Amino acid sequence: MKWIVAGWLLFIVSALFFIAAAWRAGDLLALAGSVVFLAACFLFLVPIAARTPH
Repeated sequence: MKWIVAGWLLFIVSALFFIAAAWRAGDLLALAGSVVFLAACFLFLVPIAARTPH
């Protein structure tokens, strides 16, 4: 499970870099796609967080 979460965290980091690059380039389409990608990464983490005992 640790490796799965680590992988998703790397996806989140890459999404943040894509957002920064799109923002810097002024590319609104890439920015929108990057934000959607970031949201999807968080959505995929929801079931993992829900089944992890606290």
